Amino acid sequence: MLPITNPESAFMLTRASHVSLGVTDLEKSRDFYRDVIGLVVTEETDDAVYLRGLEEAAHHSLVLERAAAAQAHRIGLRVRADADITAAEKFFVSAGIEHQRVERAHQGPTLQFRDPVGTLMELTSSMDVVERKMQNFDEYRAGFPQRLDHYQVVTYDVQAATDFWTGLGMRISEYTAKDGTDELWGTWMEVKGNTHDLVFTKGRGPRLHHFAYAVPDGTSLLHAADVAGAMGFGDEIDRGPGRHGISNALFLYLRDPDQHRIELFNAHYQFIDLETPPIRWDISNARRAQLWGMPASNRWFFEASEFPGEPVREPLLQAAPPTLEAYLALH
Repeated sequence: MLPITNPESAFMLTRASHVSLGVTDLEKSRDFYRDVIGLVVTEETDDAVYLRGLEEAAHHSLVLERAAAAQAHRIGLRVRADADITAAEKFFVSAGIEHQRVERAHQGPTLQFRDPVGTLMELTSSMDVVERKMQNFDEYRAGFPQRLDHYQVVTYDVQAATDFWTGLGMRISEYTAKDGTDELWGTWMEVKGNTHDLVFTKGRGPRLHHFAYAVPDGTSLLHAADVAGAMGFGDEIDRGPGRHGISNALFLYLRDPDQHRIELFNAHYQFIDLETPPIRWDISNARRAQLWGMPASNRWFFEASEFPGEPVREPLLQAAPPTLEAYLALH
């Protein structure tokens, strides 16, 4: 069943903001995201590296944290102001949601919580401001990533996740459902006016499938693929280049040294006007995944980064995705 967005949420979310990853070789991961992806290193400590896109003025949108295991530590959203953090605390108390205020370097008031399907989240109202690099064209590398745009989370219960986040003001721009029914298999939700900030798709979860950075154009994706190949990471191109049906974006997915997945993409459309309905895709329509090219492989569909301390549960809805391996077996 498609939920209705709550226009009077207890607090105001503004955008996808930052992601923290546990990595087992901090220096190797730093080099990957700096040299193969093209992110800017803002700051390094003994146990963390802070990175951002070229046009970002916030101190970081990706934090690599030295860890014993490769895991997705947190995904972050911005709220409008400090008062929204206070309002979020009151809401979580009333809703019985575990949460805690934490001190995070270079961030203003920060609140951590887990959503009803186990996604480990972080809200913050501000960050230290740094120099934008968008006109430092001499520093552009690899895919020229400009800004963090969205996350995709694999969940065992798409309906429950969607009910929660639309209750906090997110709008559904596109969704997939079982043919002829309202049985949700995936929802693309936004707060900043393009097609998505946060996506939930059916599968073993909770797990972070990928986080995504916008790039200037389609040529940037090809250049990123060339750089990955030249630097010995050609086998870590997980999918693409291609064009999604959902969101209409050109895409390229890569895996980092710990197998966390990052997407570089271009060309979302606007989703701002409130009267615009979401686009429905039947799960039988293969064009939803991509308009052209071969299907994604088993590992793209079934592998993702776990959250620490969160048990992975089997999905409530079962189906076999149209994988590359299945396609080749039939042709």
